Amino acid sequence: MNNETTNEPTNEEVEGNQENMSAENWSELLNAVHHNGLVALKMSFNEVEGQVSQLEAYGAVFVYRVKDASNNDYFCGFFLRELIARFQSGNDPAIWMASFFHELMKTPGGKDLPKPPANEEEAKAVIDNVLVPQCIEAIREEFAPEQIHAGLALNPEHGPVLEAGFPAITDGPNVCAIPLHFLLTHLQLNRDPSELLITGMYNIRKEHGLD
Repeated sequence: MNNETTNEPTNEEVEGNQENMSAENWSELLNAVHHNGLVALKMSFNEVEGQVSQLEAYGAVFVYRVKDASNNDYFCGFFLRELIARFQSGNDPAIWMASFFHELMKTPGGKDLPKPPANEEEAKAVIDNVLVPQCIEAIREEFAPEQIHAGLALNPEHGPVLEAGFPAITDGPNVCAIPLHFLLTHLQLNRDPSELLITGMYNIRKEHGLD
């Protein structure tokens, strides 16, 4: 495969604005985004709670909990940069946020956040046994019957990545690659990590005029 493209938010992208803001203004921004998330979700769900935490690699993360009609709890996390982008776009942020919970609610009885791996060995087991098989299966299903390349690789800048692409495309970019730790973070937030790869693959197709 050639012309690999890697999609990952960097610390600079996530927290670049923080350096230019006072602590008070930064706190106000986080509170405003947190509040907007609550308001958006309350348009679809009666009971909503949320909290803000910090991930060393990706900055502020907003985790919301909603209850279904049977009083079961469902949790889902969002990154600061994506919430700001969605709220500023005006592209139905309430419907977008609610869609993740509607998907989670297909699992009866509630959906808590996965327990974080306690060490590298546990993280590797989750990656090998859950993350990678789940992503590859979703990619192949999404683009069937087209031939798909999907597998692990080592990126000089980003480290271990999961890459996916189209062997039939031989002129120009034909692979997208996402760092494993970023995919694992999505999994830990009850987000579908395969969506990152599928979106990247559709972008490749669009670049080549295939969609």
